[in-house]
Amino acid sequence: MIGRNDPLVRFREVQKTYDGETLVVRNLNLDIAPGEFLTLLGPSGSGKTTILMMLAGFEPVTHGTIHLGGEPINNLPPHKRGIGMVFQNYALFPHMTVGENLSFPLEVRGLGKADVQEKVERALEMVRLGGYGRRRPGQLSGGQQQRVALARALVFEPALVLMDEPLGALDKQLRDHMRYEIKRIHESLGVTVIYVTHDQGEALTLSDRVAVLNDGVIQQIDPPADLYEKPKNAFVAQFIGENNRLRGRVRDMNGTNCRVELDDGHGEMQALAVNVSGSGAPTTLSLRPERVVIDPAPGSLPNRFEARVEELTYLGDHIRTRVNVCGTDQFIVKIPNAQGHASLKEGATVTVGWEIDDCRALDT
Repeated sequence: MIGRNDPLVRFREVQKTYDGETLVVRNLNLDIAPGEFLTLLGPSGSGKTTILMMLAGFEPVTHGTIHLGGEPINNLPPHKRGIGMVFQNYALFPHMTVGENLSFPLEVRGLGKADVQEKVERALEMVRLGGYGRRRPGQLSGGQQQRVALARALVFEPALVLMDEPLGALDKQLRDHMRYEIKRIHESLGVTVIYVTHDQGEALTLSDRVAVLNDGVIQQIDPPADLYEKPKNAFVAQFIGENNRLRGRVRDMNGTNCRVELDDGHGEMQALAVNVSGSGAPTTLSLRPERVVIDPAPGSLPNRFEARVEELTYLGDHIRTRVNVCGTDQFIVKIPNAQGHASLKEGATVTVGWEIDDCRALDT
């Protein structure tokens, strides 16, 4: 049993190698609270699915310990861990009806017929598929099949559900819809969910916290807003959302801020010193496109530069503007449509500016 403030899942010094040489997961230490929705986000090969498979029991741990509910589970077979699973390919039994697919995990746990029927009906109602119990998976759309897979993972009321790229096989519209369905179900049940994806939108929409992985190591773990607004290193800044990168060298430090001289003599700017070792150190400046202001009032912003408009793209809610500034012609500015700027033309010279705190000096 675990106490009120104890984690439901705990990884301690967990490592994984498939060939005995290359570590796919490196010294993972991670606590996941009861009821939390945690997403493992990262590029292919970052270790996120391997972490999920070790927790599920489908891959052995090379080193370290995984605890579930306060108990070590390294040597516990998958069927005894009591974990619900949802996969990208649904993994439904095609020869069974929807109701039989949902009944299966209950029957193997020895529940009586009346209890099975009640739980199946409740699970189908939860995913808004009441009345679909007699259909077969082949008679359902992709979105409906994924709802059935979700219901099957939840029907035996596990404390923990693992989801491995569950929306990857759906088209964009269905994917967006299912995001909100998963979020609704999680909030109503309070079950703990660990979710694997490479889709930033899913991670930011669904999660209480997101762990960004690269090369088998968690680069940053934070709530979605902090991850986006306050990246702690250059990898996270570049991987999460759209990001402008400028390279330079720290000229001097002033408390939490620093002055950075851009490479190749392209100017100097003030930035928030987030992850720099001190004066003289190379750094990558990170700046979100929506934080950049076109034609700010004189003296209103500490960082101001002249720029040339290279490209304008209308995207409905905003205008994506590519400008040439500070030595790069790939600098992006997002202008909310409500702000207008109808007179902005390709080839025009404009002023761009931003606050010190919006420009983060990070590692290289």
